[in-house]
Amino acid sequence: MAASTNQAAWLIKADTPLQVGDAPLPAAGPGEIVVKNAAIAINPLDCHMQDSGVFVQQWPAIFGCDVAGEVYETGPDVQRFKKGDRVIGHAINLASGRPQDGAFALYTVIPVDKAAILPDAISFTDGVVVPFALEAAVCVLSLKEPGVAMPGVATPALNLPYPSLEHPVPSLGKTLVVYGGSSSVGSMTTQLATAAGIHVISIAGAHNLDFSKSCGAAEVFDHKNPLIVDLVVKEVSKSGNEFIGIFDAISTPETYAHDLAILAALGGGHLACVHPPPPATDVPANVKAGMIFAINDVAAPVWRDYVTPALQAGKLKCLPPPSIVGNGLEHIQEALKRSKAGVSATKLVVGL
Repeated sequence: MAASTNQAAWLIKADTPLQVGDAPLPAAGPGEIVVKNAAIAINPLDCHMQDSGVFVQQWPAIFGCDVAGEVYETGPDVQRFKKGDRVIGHAINLASGRPQDGAFALYTVIPVDKAAILPDAISFTDGVVVPFALEAAVCVLSLKEPGVAMPGVATPALNLPYPSLEHPVPSLGKTLVVYGGSSSVGSMTTQLATAAGIHVISIAGAHNLDFSKSCGAAEVFDHKNPLIVDLVVKEVSKSGNEFIGIFDAISTPETYAHDLAILAALGGGHLACVHPPPPATDVPANVKAGMIFAINDVAAPVWRDYVTPALQAGKLKCLPPPSIVGNGLEHIQEALKRSKAGVSATKLVVGL
């Protein structure tokens, strides 16, 4: 039988198109699996990496975060997975810099603590929307101690419980505002927070209000409403819960201004962002601001104990739904282009 061969969509240097070419076939080390990818997904982070080379540690680079496919090989100590298992996984090139850890290839190395069995009833193109968003959402909600996202920028530590398989989930008596509730990470954070018993108030586009509610948000407001700050403050107060703070999945100057106005009216709290928050001089002392970094061991118990049974039970949904750009590595560049142009309540996916 002929040996398998690998190909990848390589980034040769920043701000250039990806080039599809041969790549070494990776091997699984201790605590790792090699996944033969059937689908990959695109995240805004991927566009930043291509444009500026941020986080790239080794050139040429293979990047990308989301994979779904079958286990091709397991490391010597791996017991949770076997060859042929259908899985989803979070690729960690962002942290490791190793080309074999990038998703934009036919074969990718995935740590066992960042992978889960994908139920047979869920397609690879649906399941692949989950991994990066899931890990990012856990990093939003459950870090216990602040870390470093990038020089001079801390990671937020909300220290909230993991999602539960219980139904219904007992209320924690806490309220979180999710700004950008229809985005990939925003919708996943809403799902996981709700599954932990947290009351979520979401801010989204007018055409995505129902979608955000389908993710578990108790109330959703149109981000273009001129009274958005007052509406959110009133709804948080009405909940009668302890106010945790805001997760800003958009993180633009406009959303920051609203964040700080809401936090000022409610006496402060956490501000977790997907980009560096405003300079420290502009953030009041009663606001704990930071930027999430979407790779952390804190997510391991969720991958191990929650993802597969929650997917099987329909408690964890593959949202936002995928938009298939094409089949083959050559379509990744077009998917990146479409991501930069902007998408709403969907995640761009390439089949392989």
